[in-house]
Amino acid sequence: MMNENLYSILRDRFPQDLSRPLLATESGRIYSYQDLESISARYAGFLLDTGLIPGDRVLTQADKTPESFLLCLACIRAGLIIVPINPASTPHEIAYILQDAQPKLAVCPPRLLPDYKGLRNQLQASFDLFTLNAKGTGTFTDGAQTASVATGALACAGSQTAALMYTSGTTGRPKGAEITHGNISSNGLALTWFWQWTSSDVLLHCLPLHHLHGLFVATIPTLLCGGQMLFHRRFLASRVTSSLPEATIFMGVPTYYSHLLDSPDLRSASCSNIRLFISGSAPLQGKTYRAFQKKTGFSIVERYGMTEAGGVCSNPIDKPRLEGSVGFPLPGVQVMIADEGGMEIPEGEMGEILIWGDNVFPGYWRKPEESSKSFTPSGYFRSGDLGRKLADGSFSIVGRSKDVVITGGLNVYPKELEQRLDRLEGVRESAVIGVPHPRYGEAVVAIVVPQSRTHQLTEEKILSLLKRDLASYKVPRRIFFSEQIPHNSLGKMQKNLLRKNPRYLQVFRPVKTRKS
Repeated sequence: MMNENLYSILRDRFPQDLSRPLLATESGRIYSYQDLESISARYAGFLLDTGLIPGDRVLTQADKTPESFLLCLACIRAGLIIVPINPASTPHEIAYILQDAQPKLAVCPPRLLPDYKGLRNQLQASFDLFTLNAKGTGTFTDGAQTASVATGALACAGSQTAALMYTSGTTGRPKGAEITHGNISSNGLALTWFWQWTSSDVLLHCLPLHHLHGLFVATIPTLLCGGQMLFHRRFLASRVTSSLPEATIFMGVPTYYSHLLDSPDLRSASCSNIRLFISGSAPLQGKTYRAFQKKTGFSIVERYGMTEAGGVCSNPIDKPRLEGSVGFPLPGVQVMIADEGGMEIPEGEMGEILIWGDNVFPGYWRKPEESSKSFTPSGYFRSGDLGRKLADGSFSIVGRSKDVVITGGLNVYPKELEQRLDRLEGVRESAVIGVPHPRYGEAVVAIVVPQSRTHQLTEEKILSLLKRDLASYKVPRRIFFSEQIPHNSLGKMQKNLLRKNPRYLQVFRPVKTRKS
């Protein structure tokens, strides 16, 4: 019987020469495939020496280092469930995940050790605690020096959970998505084939490791084909532009491309070795797509995915890419646009995006009712995203169903307005939300970030331009200017924070008059 442990599948595809470089840090340190094999074996042995058994959770809140990446692979190798969380998470946020995931072991930066000890006492929890710092050293790596060495990878089925990935929580408290060994391996193989990834490719990796995008979508194709990675601790436009000549693939989020466009060092010559620029995790603005194409000569390959399903769609790499489209379903993935009852609707009409395939997770951690609601009777995952199927079979994303504004009984889709606003001269970015209104239930409000502080934009000017193209009920009732719109670490707009902002929340509330 085949071992479906993700690490076993990766190991079978390592290059024959294990001395081949796998990962190069910004400081120039090189980790080979042999290093990956031996270090992950030692880490896995140490984890098991502490008394952990397959299925136990290992929570990591670690800075991005080769060691934190190898720790993740060691957990998978040992049949443990890795629970990576944002290094910027607060004690309040950490407490929630500790209570929910109930890890048996946690690894944190030394600066957070007092917080973890306090939370362990406060929650009356029982878990071992180790440190790992930004240099890749700490009590975890010290302990692993003399630990047993794990051989091979624990035999398991592809349906076994490999990672517990907490959703971003933009609409509520985060939920732990159970990502299986089979989810990751099937998606990795599909992406490798679709993007024609080979052993000669070099990925410039600047993404964080606490999200599915950076931890698996970016790294697994590299490992499956025996490629290499330039491993940057974080995204800095100046460092990326200096490293681009050494890479063949750059994978980022829309915010990264906006910053690169602002860099004077981004030139077509510096991109001459690049084969693919890929964008995901959040919608890519049309103006960013066009400006990047004009400046570098490259069309960004926009893809679509989510924590619960990994990569779902991608624009092709050997055909023209359509601006505003997220491309076609990956091999083995089925995508359908459906009405509220889960029935497929005609091409061109807007509905919810439903997804089926081996890439789709089985459900949310210890939330059977919520998991059940997330799937149709036929087994399709309800993404909560709204989209359309285009004439060529590709798909476009309209927005989140929870972001739809219902004003006077009429639906307004924020994405449509945002695309119109973002095309206006002088607009860097926009967000459209619904806020309480005493007569209409909700009112449409737009928050606009100008390109510069010397902009000539006014509320009246923007509204007059919108009225030319949009039905009156779609036109925002107010335009607010702001220096920035909140995003999470992967560039997703956090509209929940905007909807809580008193500046917008109270704008249509009736003014109470004092009785004389």
